[in-house]
Amino acid sequence: MKVLLLENVHPVAVEAFRSNGHDVEVRSGSLTEGELIDALAGVSLLGIRSNTKVTQRVLAAAEDLVAVGCFCIGTNQVDLPAAAAHGVPVFNAPFSNTRSVVELVIGEMLALARRLPEKTQRMHDGIWDKSARGSHETRGQTLGIVGYGNIGTQLSNVAEAIGLHVVFYDTADRLAHGNARRLGSLEQLLAESDIVSLHVDGRPGNAGLFGDEQFSLMKPGSVFINASRGMVVDDQALRAHILSGHLSGAAIDVFPSEPKAQGDPFESPLRGLDNVILTPHVGGSTQEAQEEIGSFVAAKLLGFVQSGVTSLSVNLPEVAAPPADGGFRAGYLHHNVRGVLASINRTLSEAGANITGQSLSTRGELGYVITDTDVALSEETLERLRQLEETVWLRTWAT
Repeated sequence: MKVLLLENVHPVAVEAFRSNGHDVEVRSGSLTEGELIDALAGVSLLGIRSNTKVTQRVLAAAEDLVAVGCFCIGTNQVDLPAAAAHGVPVFNAPFSNTRSVVELVIGEMLALARRLPEKTQRMHDGIWDKSARGSHETRGQTLGIVGYGNIGTQLSNVAEAIGLHVVFYDTADRLAHGNARRLGSLEQLLAESDIVSLHVDGRPGNAGLFGDEQFSLMKPGSVFINASRGMVVDDQALRAHILSGHLSGAAIDVFPSEPKAQGDPFESPLRGLDNVILTPHVGGSTQEAQEEIGSFVAAKLLGFVQSGVTSLSVNLPEVAAPPADGGFRAGYLHHNVRGVLASINRTLSEAGANITGQSLSTRGELGYVITDTDVALSEETLERLRQLEETVWLRTWAT
């Protein structure tokens, strides 16, 4: 298979694919929609990070595409329903860079509390500004976490360990860790918190979550951190609240519009502000995290192409069939209607095939079944399965 990896995917993934005999093309930057369509000719596996958009138009044109790997946490850069409709599973790394993001946020909290961004800039400018004005300890302050998922909960644990009180708000029902307190509304969290840190996902409903109204509700002198999604925050409103002195600082790692490639110009209304940390979407970009992500997502893609396993796919039914010990395996993706499994098994029975293992799962309008048989299925039997009205695709493996 041909594999296309974009946006500096870690070399461990490149080696994983090449060691399994695949032809790998590596590119450092992201691609536009048109560029991606051209690049995907003949490509079976696509690996991206957060900047490349896999749209309905891309998926419709990519006739050879078998699966997509997002070498990051988020998957909002992929049209997941369209990928599912085309039978293309999408995999990501939901846990691999959690610690890296948490450590960046903790470091930013401490730096903002001590006003280190402006201190270090003045030193570089040759100005000795030895003053405690505006500098505070974080111990005893209240951290408000908006979004209490994998990153939010680990941030909660680490923050408590260094003496912060933690409150959180999440629209989902989440179990509080340690002494953290769940609050009933975002407004209550903003009113109580000395530090507000966003850790929400990229679903469309979160667009514009934080604007002038929310910043106005924050405590005077508090700080704001966003290491989640750029489209969640109105950066112009944040700028106004920094300049007015209502907020004492901010740390922003993600932006509504980000450069395509390394070294491209960066523009933001937050540039040039005192006590504001701007980082180029590097929350999960440590060597440890990127290596783990590269290994994890590559393994998921290889598991699918080698044995049909879809465990942790974000858009297709998850089937984690046990390894088959000899024989033949068929993976059958189909529309989720009554009687499909009976049709499959009747077809196999009429062909004289003995089923040695079968795993099935459904997700929305799709179902997926992996069937192991003791003998290889004939081309005639496989064609009968392909001709079933409910078929999306059928793939086979010798085990």
